[in-house]
Amino acid sequence: MPETHLILDSGSTQEVTRSRATGIYGETLAAQALLADGYRIVSVNFKVPVGRNSKGVAVTGEIDIIALDGETLCFIEVKTRRSEEFAAISAAVDLKKQRQITRTSKVYRRLFKIENIACRFDVVTVLLADRAEPVIEVLKDFWSESSFRKRSWNDNSWYDHY
Repeated sequence: MPETHLILDSGSTQEVTRSRATGIYGETLAAQALLADGYRIVSVNFKVPVGRNSKGVAVTGEIDIIALDGETLCFIEVKTRRSEEFAAISAAVDLKKQRQITRTSKVYRRLFKIENIACRFDVVTVLLADRAEPVIEVLKDFWSESSFRKRSWNDNSWYDHY
C-alpha cells in the first residue's frame, strides 16, 4: 500500500498510510456533520494515559471527538470504511473499544472537574464508497457507561444467577 503525506499546520509533513488518511478524512467529515447538527466541538483526538494492561504496559486512551449536544457532553468514536460488504461499520466499535473510551472519558471528566455533567457515548459512521457521496450516520447513545461499572461483592445481584 503506497504511503501518503499529510501536510501539518507547521508546514512539516508526516507520512501516513492510506488507511490513516481515510480515517482523518472521515473524522473531518464527521466533525462537519456534527457541527451541522448543532453540536459544539470541545476537543478532537483527545489522548491521555488511562492505566496499565495485564502485562504492566502503559495504556493510552483516545477519544476521536468530544462535543456538547445541548447540555450533554458526548464522547464520540468515528469509524470510516470504504465498504460495508462484510460487516456494518458500527460493528468495529466492540466492547474492548467501548471500555477504552469509557475509561478515557472518566479521566477527561476528572481532569476537567466536570464529573457530574450528563454525558453519552455516540458513534459516527462514515461510508466512503467508490464514486459516491459519503454516507454519514450519527448513532446517539450507542452504549452506556453503566455497562462497564464494576460490581461489588456486597451487591447480591450475582446470587440470582445460582
